[in-house]
Amino acid sequence: MRRFLKHNGLSLAFLGLFLAALVFQAIAGLAEFNDEQDMHGDPHISLWRYLTSSAFGAAVMENWQSEYLQFTLFALLTVRLLQRGSPESKELGKEGRESDEDQMVGEHARETSPRWARVGGLRTRVYENSLLLVMAAIWIGTWLAQSLTGVTEYNAERLDHHMETLSWPEYLGSANFWERTLQNWQSEFLAVGSLAIFAVYLRQRGSPESKPVGAAHHETGVEG
Repeated sequence: MRRFLKHNGLSLAFLGLFLAALVFQAIAGLAEFNDEQDMHGDPHISLWRYLTSSAFGAAVMENWQSEYLQFTLFALLTVRLLQRGSPESKELGKEGRESDEDQMVGEHARETSPRWARVGGLRTRVYENSLLLVMAAIWIGTWLAQSLTGVTEYNAERLDHHMETLSWPEYLGSANFWERTLQNWQSEFLAVGSLAIFAVYLRQRGSPESKPVGAAHHETGVEG
């Protein structure tokens, strides 16, 4: 068990933080939702009812989709785009998909290489793009979930004000949907861009997201 915890500490720590944040988000969200119920003269709902509501689903999904969009774009753009001096970038001159030898694919694979990196053909083609494919699939799925829970929540508010409801396609073109979407996207793009730039000049000793403390600012693709 100690070995398992040591070898998986990073993922387990973030899983714990995620679950704790989700629980407290649900508690705070329920309190806010019931406050709004009071303002409209409507009855309170239970925690379980809130967890299955479109209000909670939309709040969660709009954050998840922006996070996975961030990493999808990061995995895609860092194939060809470079940032001089940043450990978040490949070394200058190594932009592109790189050679089979560099990527240890096909005849250049090692004995310890994953099987799909060695077999060639379609399976290798899928495997060499598997990170992007999975991240993009999760982003599209959570983006669709956000839109579906969002239109339900938005129409509930419109009904409270005796207004006509919107269809799903109409909601996708509404200001409400894009305001909620873009406020998350812009923060994610800012965070990733800031990390790429800050890591050129700033350090965190022992972190793979930082260059070694004594590394020159212009050194690119060097991790601590």
